[in-house]
Amino acid sequence: MLGNAKAVATVAVEDIKEAKKFYEGTLGLKPELEMDGWTQYECGDGTSLAVYPSHFAGTNEATSVTFGVEDVESEVKELKAKGVEFEDYDTPDLKTVEGIADGGEDGKIAWFRDPSGNILAIAQTGQ
Repeated sequence: MLGNAKAVATVAVEDIKEAKKFYEGTLGLKPELEMDGWTQYECGDGTSLAVYPSHFAGTNEATSVTFGVEDVESEVKELKAKGVEFEDYDTPDLKTVEGIADGGEDGKIAWFRDPSGNILAIAQTGQ
C-alpha cells in the first residue's frame, strides 16, 4: 500500500514567517512548494520537509526530523556560527560533548531546536 508512497516529514510551527527565515536562511533549505501557509522544502535524495502554522507547534518533546550529514562536527560548527544553539544531554544512556553525542560505530548525532521549539537533529552514520 504505502510502501512506495513518497513521505514528507511535517513540522508544526508557531510563526510561518519566522520559520521560513530559520529553515531557509539558517538551515539553507530551498522551498519547492508553497500554499496556504504551508511550505515544503527539498532536502536531498528525494526527501522533503514541510512546515505549517499550528497552535500545537513545539509540543513534541522528541526528535521531529533528523537530517543525515557526512560530517556532524562541521555542520555543528557552521550552524553555531549562524546562531543555532545545540542541546546538551547527560543521562545514563546519552551524553553530549559540545552538543554532539558520539555513538562510536553507530555514528554521531546533535540536536537543536527551531524557533517554535521543535527538536531537530543532524546525524552522521557509517563512520
